Amino acid sequence: MIYFDNSATTSIDKSVLQTFEKVSQSISGNPSSLHQLGDYADGLLQQSRKQIADLLHVMPEEIYFTSGGTEGDNWAIKGTAIEKRQFGKHIITTAVEHPAVKESVEQLKMLGFDVTILPVDHSGKISVSDLKEALRPDTILISVMAVNNEVGSIQPLTEIEEVLKDYPTVHFHVDAVQAIGKIPFSLGNSSRIDLATFSAHKFHGPKGIGFMYIKKGKKIAPLLSGGGQESGKRSGTENVAGVAAMAKALRLVLEKEKEKQKNQKEIKNYLMEQLEGYKKVSVFSQKEGAPHILCFALKGIRGEVMVHAFEKKDIYISTTSACSSRKGTTSSTLVAMNVPEKIATSAIRVSLTDTNTLEEAKVFMKEFDFLYQQFKDIK
Repeated sequence: MIYFDNSATTSIDKSVLQTFEKVSQSISGNPSSLHQLGDYADGLLQQSRKQIADLLHVMPEEIYFTSGGTEGDNWAIKGTAIEKRQFGKHIITTAVEHPAVKESVEQLKMLGFDVTILPVDHSGKISVSDLKEALRPDTILISVMAVNNEVGSIQPLTEIEEVLKDYPTVHFHVDAVQAIGKIPFSLGNSSRIDLATFSAHKFHGPKGIGFMYIKKGKKIAPLLSGGGQESGKRSGTENVAGVAAMAKALRLVLEKEKEKQKNQKEIKNYLMEQLEGYKKVSVFSQKEGAPHILCFALKGIRGEVMVHAFEKKDIYISTTSACSSRKGTTSSTLVAMNVPEKIATSAIRVSLTDTNTLEEAKVFMKEFDFLYQQFKDIK
């Protein structure tokens, strides 16, 4: 099997799974309980929090555990809106965000918030000057993803941070789900990022667990009320085994990070160079984009046809976003990039991880050439 759908989810690392199983079996207490079993569970929870914080060069009290990227995006956006609504109701985001961000701001629009959606260029990137012009005295939040999950475009976060140094009261949220371990991504004292979202299953951790970075001093309202876990910001009994496994997965993905990214970039560049030789192929990803995502189309052949054709060869890819592929909808990112709908419906995505090889890419191209010869005369 060749698995090229790592932006949808990665396989859990064997040693990470072992950690999950070990903790599940040996740590049975609730971290909120006063007895010794509760102390053991809470101790491991705080140890994992510190490990994650150290890896990202932030403070442990700035890390909050969630169920994953969708919850994190919802919390960052709606939590900011609730907390800061008395200061303004203007939010800025982009046309190429994950549905968790898009649908959150749509809900807020129904509640009277004003949303500016920034357009993108042909590569899927926003203009920093557009963002600067969109800022208003009542702007309370800017939400921009680090790496687009469909085409791999990298947003100009450093330039945005520079602009926002003059706007200290505006919360800056970054969906970093596709960034960690894939591109250089830093937080810490010098960063202007206030909120960042992460999901473990995107870096070989378990599904259903993630974390939020909330810069010290920045306030957002909780969405989940109850027992007051996570310093009162996110109630619910903590998934201790999931958290411990996630901390380990993060440590592993950041080991030899540059080497892993270089390997993925070589595979992506090989695929791009090969695909450029096919007349009926349109490539939407850029070479300077994230090293793990390549989006392209064989004109005239719907994306789902290609996905199932490769599946018969035991090669697994996707159309665009896993969150929208089953709905059969056209990629909103490609539409925002002004790709004609007829071509956008043919889009497929190859997404890599550190365990993929150049040999797998060569097998993929061999099968692609076979399919191309079958389909090339279809208009």
